[in-house]
Amino acid sequence: MRVLVVEDDVRAAETVRRMLVSDGWSVVIARDGADGLWQGTEREFDVIVLDIMLPTMNGFQVIKELRNRQVWTPVLMLSAKDGEYDQAEALDYGADDYLIKPFSVVVLKARLRALLRRGGKERPAVLSAGSLTLNPSDHVVCRDDAPIKLTPREYSLLEFLMRNKGRAVTKIEILQSIWDENYDGDVNIVEVYIRYLRKRIDIPFGANSIRTVRGTGYCLVDE
Repeated sequence: MRVLVVEDDVRAAETVRRMLVSDGWSVVIARDGADGLWQGTEREFDVIVLDIMLPTMNGFQVIKELRNRQVWTPVLMLSAKDGEYDQAEALDYGADDYLIKPFSVVVLKARLRALLRRGGKERPAVLSAGSLTLNPSDHVVCRDDAPIKLTPREYSLLEFLMRNKGRAVTKIEILQSIWDENYDGDVNIVEVYIRYLRKRIDIPFGANSIRTVRGTGYCLVDE
């Protein structure tokens, strides 16, 4: 398996390289964002490990540009900061997983194996549901070509619903995907944000794209 590690910390990159090579991986190291983007675009890899804090281009810029160039290699992003907005931003830009430093190499390898099992399938550049569109590359949401401004949480919720268009998703699924799998607050927070979202994307346009599925949860449909 071929893995690209984009990491400017020499010691950290070498530790990851050594551990992966010991398991039979073929590893290429890039020391900055520009080189990581070039390597990820011009060469074939099974998975990419991408740090956020990098010289020349940060990890967010790299993943955004990779997806803009239709490169769908699975990406695991690394960050020294434990922040939900960093995690949400990484996933919104197209990352497939997120790991906080310091991390166990055992966990890193397990995450990479999971990404390999999942594979790098092509994703649509723009998600749509009727006249509603969402562009994951630049976070632009429109209805009938009219831009709609959303908060980060509302945007993440809408993207989750659009990626599961036509399928009823439960509140628990939404909480685990948009909040955190360890969230232990009131599950009815989902209802609050569904209401916020309807006020942004449906009500002003006379649409009804977010349906309540009694006893299950919510489903986004083509109106």
